[in-house]
Amino acid sequence: MQFIYSLWSHYLVHIVDIFIVSYILYRLILLVKGTRAVQILLGILTLVALTFLAREVLHLRTLSWLLERFWLAAVIILAVAFQPEIRSALAQLGSHRWGKILVPSELGFVDEIIEAIRRLKEGKIGALVVLEQDTGLRSQIETGTIVNAQVTWELLLSIFNSRSPIHDGAVIIENARLIAAGCVLPLSHEQGISKVLGTRHRAALGLSEISDAIIIVVSEESGAVTLAREGRLETGIDPDELRRRLMDLYRERGENAILRRV
Repeated sequence: MQFIYSLWSHYLVHIVDIFIVSYILYRLILLVKGTRAVQILLGILTLVALTFLAREVLHLRTLSWLLERFWLAAVIILAVAFQPEIRSALAQLGSHRWGKILVPSELGFVDEIIEAIRRLKEGKIGALVVLEQDTGLRSQIETGTIVNAQVTWELLLSIFNSRSPIHDGAVIIENARLIAAGCVLPLSHEQGISKVLGTRHRAALGLSEISDAIIIVVSEESGAVTLAREGRLETGIDPDELRRRLMDLYRERGENAILRRV
């Protein structure tokens, strides 16, 4: 029994070690993605391959000696080459809480939505935000204007500004992308819905009755935030509570997606 416990502890340490290294590499890739640092990394990988060939395969002594001298100074060279990225990473580390750092970058769009909801609520600006889940919303997307842009609170505010020609419709977010705006949603025929609630709420309820989408409504009259899901309306949702529930939902979806691949 002691042997099994020791063996399990030994492998557990290695598993944790691999997980930490994998996560660090993943964050590094996200850090340099879309920057000139990618080209620098490709150059470094080329030098690694050249060093291996010169020393282990071709046995080129002079070239091997030169490359070895280069690798002695590689740490300083990398620090200079990646100075902007290193500075950015350290700044993020110092300015964010640990809980926020551990949130996957793919869920950053949720924070953008919540920031927009806060501002819309304060300004009593009507809004209708649809988060597509497993049920496709192609028929609703086709009724609006294709945007296909990164989700930002500035973009959401500009769409729902009363001067915008598409502010009365819904925005549809699919896989963390704002796919379309000014979309028309099916209205609910539920007779029990409060007369105080307007067309946006009836449209949100209508879509939730025929799909698994999550719909967020901001009232133009009161600024109250309403959540529509599975044919039900929850009114008076606090933005902080809304953020927590969305984060939990998307984390759960991500875990389920991983399990389905196994």
